[in-house]
Amino acid sequence: MGPLDRIEEIIAYVEAAKAIPMSRGCRVDRTEMIAMLEDLQAELPADIRRSEVMLSERDKIISAGEKEAERIITEGESEHARLVSGHEITVSAEHEASRIISEAREEAQRLRDEVDEYVDTTLANFEQFLQRALSGVERGRDKMHALREIGTFSPPEQEEQDENPLPNL
Repeated sequence: MGPLDRIEEIIAYVEAAKAIPMSRGCRVDRTEMIAMLEDLQAELPADIRRSEVMLSERDKIISAGEKEAERIITEGESEHARLVSGHEITVSAEHEASRIISEAREEAQRLRDEVDEYVDTTLANFEQFLQRALSGVERGRDKMHALREIGTFSPPEQEEQDENPLPNL
């Protein structure tokens, strides 16, 4: 079960909690809620590590693309120098070398653009995941705070009747 599933589980748990009469609050089992949140907290670092691995892979792809571009450019320049040595083919060689260098630069830029798009998409997905997770945690905390405030106040006659303010689930 992933972090988003855990968040959905916590939300469903809180939504299904027994309502407190005459208030907007509800009662939940604190131990169970804390256990659910701790499970979620334990899963999040794994997702963060996966995003760090993706960033590392992005850097490797960019580095490999740059090395390949440099190799192609160097190859083009070498080819250019070789072709220039022959007087009759100098003009042709300069055009060919320029074309090779231009293609190499275009290919390097295309690779950079593809990698940047991939990383941007991956980071955007991860950002959405984290925002949903944080939103769920924030809602859970808000509900816990509200329950804590509501749980500390109860009418005197109810305190005598109900020693355990939490519902039995």
